[in-house]
Amino acid sequence: MTEAATASTVDLPAAAAERVDALRAAMADDGVGLLALAPSDNLRYALGFSPFADERVCLLLVSEQGLAFVVPSLNADQAAAAAPGLPAFRWRDEDGPLEALQEALANVVGGASQRVAVDPEMRGDVLLTLQSLVRADYQSATNLVGRLRTVKSDDELACLAASARTADAGMTAALAACKAGVSELEVAEAAAAAFREAGAEEVLFTIVGAGANGAFPHHHTSRRVLEDGDAVVVDIGGRLEGYASDITRMAFVGKPSDRYREVHAVVDAAVSAAMASAKPGARGRDIDLAARRVIDDAGYGEFFVHRTGHGLGLSAHEPPWITRTSEDVLRERTVFSIEPGIYLPGEFGVRLEEIVHLTGDGCARFSALPREVHL
Repeated sequence: MTEAATASTVDLPAAAAERVDALRAAMADDGVGLLALAPSDNLRYALGFSPFADERVCLLLVSEQGLAFVVPSLNADQAAAAAPGLPAFRWRDEDGPLEALQEALANVVGGASQRVAVDPEMRGDVLLTLQSLVRADYQSATNLVGRLRTVKSDDELACLAASARTADAGMTAALAACKAGVSELEVAEAAAAAFREAGAEEVLFTIVGAGANGAFPHHHTSRRVLEDGDAVVVDIGGRLEGYASDITRMAFVGKPSDRYREVHAVVDAAVSAAMASAKPGARGRDIDLAARRVIDDAGYGEFFVHRTGHGLGLSAHEPPWITRTSEDVLRERTVFSIEPGIYLPGEFGVRLEEIVHLTGDGCARFSALPREVHL
């Protein structure tokens, strides 16, 4: 079952129509003739809705004049309710997607060769099918869509602030749970429960690394029991109204050693330096360098093993990337993390993370929690 897919017949909700127009403008700037978005946060950004991602072909196809949504029949009614007016090309499991996809492409681009930008989260088998039907130069849509998602609206900033409040609740509960005899998993569960009680729709991750486990930046939370003398990294994130949160704080079981206090102070100073450099017009590398310089000068440079930050919005990780090589010029209303760390193998790790948004002359953080070590 299909519907006409010309621009003149499209009657999307205002927010979706505005974003599709913005995508088309970005496509024109990049010389892209066809944009194909799979179920992902990119699709959710465009339409305000994204079906569950599975092996079924589901694609939003956007061209200068055309718009089509190739959608499995089991998702079609939900999509129609979420984005009324969206031209839909439905297909059933027993028929397969090929005919619907061919018809959608014929309506949108007429099969002409051109430059195609594809969602970075598109399945490989779907991409291969698309490439067999449209012979063109292919590229990732990461930068095309990413630069639109980077600058947040007032509504998006409000959603991110509300999501950050649930993260503060999760972190407060997690830090309170960091006691000798409690496992990393139990600390994570305390955070998850507090997230949900505060209204979060989803808990995205709960990283708890005690003692030497904290020296693994992306430690898999385990059954290890916290002991006296453990430094504990707590990195958690959730989602509210579609928007992500992310925060990292430190706890210590017992009395912190002088070595721990020194490292914690260096990382905290790196956060402050990066925040001081974060303002409209700064490049991603400027912010990374500000944090990295503090850690290098303190003699711990070799133990800062990752970038300083990443963008945050509908996704927990999205552009811009705050790295030592990033030439991206950041604009007001851009949201990203500042999270330097020092990781001492076999001993402990320290990471402190703020999510900030750029204001007219600097940046402001979302969290209301202090960065001092929790005892």
